[in-house]
Amino acid sequence: MGFLVLSAYGQEPRFIPYPQEIKPAKGNKFFRLDPATKITCTVEGYDEAKYLQHYIKELIGSKPAILALEPKAKDVIELTFAEDLTHEAYELIVSRGKIEIKASGKAGWFYGIQTLIQLVESSEKNGSSFQIMALQVKDGPRFPWRAFMLDEARYFKGKKHVMNLLDEMAHLKLNTFHWHLTDDAGWRIEIKKYPKLTEIGSYRKSTRISNGKRWQSKIESGEPHMGFYTQDDIREIIAYARERHITIVPEIEMPGHASAAIAAYPWLGVTDQRIEVPSRFGVFEDVYNVADPKVYQFIIDVLDEVMALFPSPVIHIGGDEIKYKQWKESAEVAQYMKDNQISSPADLHVFFTNRIAEYITDQGRRMMGWNDIMGHVLHEYQDNNDSKGDIELAKETVVHFWKGDLALMTTAIEDGFDVVNSLHSSTYLDYDYKTIPLSKAYSFDPVPEGLDNKYHEKVIGTGCQMWSEWIPTIGELHYQVFPRIAAYAEVGWTRLEHKDYQRFKSSLTQLQGRWTEKNIYFAPLSIEQGGE
Repeated sequence: MGFLVLSAYGQEPRFIPYPQEIKPAKGNKFFRLDPATKITCTVEGYDEAKYLQHYIKELIGSKPAILALEPKAKDVIELTFAEDLTHEAYELIVSRGKIEIKASGKAGWFYGIQTLIQLVESSEKNGSSFQIMALQVKDGPRFPWRAFMLDEARYFKGKKHVMNLLDEMAHLKLNTFHWHLTDDAGWRIEIKKYPKLTEIGSYRKSTRISNGKRWQSKIESGEPHMGFYTQDDIREIIAYARERHITIVPEIEMPGHASAAIAAYPWLGVTDQRIEVPSRFGVFEDVYNVADPKVYQFIIDVLDEVMALFPSPVIHIGGDEIKYKQWKESAEVAQYMKDNQISSPADLHVFFTNRIAEYITDQGRRMMGWNDIMGHVLHEYQDNNDSKGDIELAKETVVHFWKGDLALMTTAIEDGFDVVNSLHSSTYLDYDYKTIPLSKAYSFDPVPEGLDNKYHEKVIGTGCQMWSEWIPTIGELHYQVFPRIAAYAEVGWTRLEHKDYQRFKSSLTQLQGRWTEKNIYFAPLSIEQGGE
């Protein structure tokens, strides 16, 4: 269990996410961080040492030297190797003459540095020096998958803002940026073999705007919206994320949410009719014609370019909210189902998904999709007669649970699937603070109540989702994301027995200072009590 640690100034260090174990040093001891401080490391730790060097220079105006490890060195911050620690775990030991960060590799050193940064920012400043209280932190994450999702298909935000979000993710020890890049309302990634995806699919001539009514609104902006990332942009963002130990998982929606792609290439659709990128948001009937070999080849071509860009071991294919109407009305699809002994539209969905899973697996990756890909009836527009039959989802799939009875998730886990739990009612950042207050976000447990202990390791983590239908500006995005992203960071990192909502709330003041300096327009804590 963690220990309450008080500095000489009566203030507990404000750690978010909270570490697994904190022990204070005996006596009133401090490390003095000042212009004489040096950083020492092995060759393997040099990149993380450079990161720390940059932070210290920004903090005190003096750039510490980076030197090789010296066993008896004083006034140093050491990055040392500890083989027994797991991938992201670290130990932070602050003593009078030295700060030591132990880890088995780069990720652990990086997270130890983030904890050190939070400790420094809790410390007393005296001119160009800080007195950092002596203590020991032993830490590591509860879950390996700790994600934040940004939907840019609805509103393109741009490289600068994505990088700013990556900075805040890294500081909170979130390690997965789930990037929703394609949907009905826009295609945001350059695919060189199919240039019309961005020439046509990244542009819409108007947008349905909320005016406080959201889905009931009939008001159009009357202004075009456009934007996409070139492959060079994406490489730059991936490199930036890699430096912060964040894996970017791209989401390329299929076989539904495909209107932007079909607007660019009408032959992708079932009806073969020309459509426009829609200005309104919702679930549309236009879906890929999965019976056409040319459509399958298109998807493979797109995935090839995506996988050439993204080193992520997981590729997300969406797979949610499929309306079966066009498939049911198509003679070509009916013949395809007959030829492949497919008994229902839901089974056709699973059959298609398994083909994609097989291809992605053959490339040495894993496929991930929203839990619709299992073929269950989840939506009011789906007919029970069209539901899942005999075809089972490919077992190597990662199931991203967002909707349905928790019994469905438990069934998926017991059937052997790895699951990321992003239940919409607890993790959707586009929901207002009345629906998901900060306290509810913080109290979310990705492991469903009653799940047998032997299955707990199949819940590999959680994600919080920033869907952007009604979030056109950066300020609105910030308001919805911050401070709740900090709560979800602690959900993913901190073990249940170390969580404390009141401690967490008091620690947010330090993060709020950081966000203010970075022009992040966070929601006030008073909103928890119905304030504005």
